[in-house]
Amino acid sequence: MSKPYIIREHESFTRGKVNSCEGFIPLDHHTFDRLENFILQNRWKEETEALELMSVSSKRGIGKIITARNYVGLVIMKDGTAIEILPKIYSKGEVDSCVTKKVFLEMLKTVKEVPYKTFNVSSLKAEHINLFEIFIRMFIEEVYAIVKGGLKTSYLSYSGNESFFKGKLLVLKHIKHNMCHKERIYVEYDVLSPNRPENKLIKSTLQLLQKHTTNSKNKKDLSNLMASFVGIDVSRNPHHDFSLYVKNRNMSGYDTALKWCKVFLLNKSFTAFAGSELAYALLFPMEYVFECYVAAKLKKVLDKEKYSISIQDKSNYLFDYPSKKFALKPDIVLKDNTSGKKIVLDTKWKLLAPCYPNFGISQADMYQMYAYGKKYAAHKVILLYPWNENVRGLSGEVSFSSNDGVFVNVMFVDLMNIDKSIEHIFSA
Repeated sequence: MSKPYIIREHESFTRGKVNSCEGFIPLDHHTFDRLENFILQNRWKEETEALELMSVSSKRGIGKIITARNYVGLVIMKDGTAIEILPKIYSKGEVDSCVTKKVFLEMLKTVKEVPYKTFNVSSLKAEHINLFEIFIRMFIEEVYAIVKGGLKTSYLSYSGNESFFKGKLLVLKHIKHNMCHKERIYVEYDVLSPNRPENKLIKSTLQLLQKHTTNSKNKKDLSNLMASFVGIDVSRNPHHDFSLYVKNRNMSGYDTALKWCKVFLLNKSFTAFAGSELAYALLFPMEYVFECYVAAKLKKVLDKEKYSISIQDKSNYLFDYPSKKFALKPDIVLKDNTSGKKIVLDTKWKLLAPCYPNFGISQADMYQMYAYGKKYAAHKVILLYPWNENVRGLSGEVSFSSNDGVFVNVMFVDLMNIDKSIEHIFSA
């Protein structure tokens, strides 16, 4: 795979080099056209809208441009062309793509659908490795853990012409093969073997990734792991083998590795994007990633004895009669265990600025916050946005209150120092 094109949210690709396109990233015509085709093929997906993924538009003097929106991650074409889309992360200091990538990976670790939790991002030399190689590295570490604990085995039926009797005699085969060999006996019996579907899937994935990795360490480790799967067949029908996997406590060590196998073998990614020119689309909606990251950090930072935390709370509805209708699902509900007061917190992956009307806060969001304040009888409602340089001059929050007791605080977290940001918010 060639060196990836790197773009951040809200940045744009041009179709070939254009003299007047400073600040834009040129893509060769063929790659641009295939990426455009991928976007258009996913325009009508129920799970998302095209504008959330990327938008295709025209700019005077430049021509067609493709602009990254709210999905970040990796797109790999079948010819090996890779496009990395990184989130737009601001800090009170300089932020390069290496730091952005590390923060992004830390955020992904908190998303429950993503198959890695223990990967040590801090030890990763992200400036020397692209996202695809990072995902391969995560799979490698999961397989190493399986090999270290020992490959799971199961009893498999085996039949053969043996010099001993075991199991049951296969009469017809015995007669056919042993009319002149009285010393042999054709039998069928069970053997304990690692040649089970789960191990076949892992071996197939190792074999596939050996062909695609260009990272020397990944290449070496994949080769070393293949040596642990000698005697195990590759999967001839991955869909069937995945159907045979039954999650239970005995197989729990395989869960994460097999999720990666689905990503690489079946292109079963974390979103439903697909396309005729596409090999992989490992893309993540930043709105959801940000929500998961904040929730995980709240659980880590806040005093567990003082606060009870409910994620995606479903205890209230907008209407209660004649039956409960229109469920309210705030991202996070905090309850002070001492006073009983509630704080409702909703995360929004959007860049606010004083130059926008109402700082860029949508009216629909404020209607939603008002409903939360009323139905939860909340002491405080917090809208939480990522910090960006446009709000540098603000004191730290923007507040709104109504005459009927609803208070909404708009606050910002510095993603480069999120623990301290959260501590500051809840110490105020």
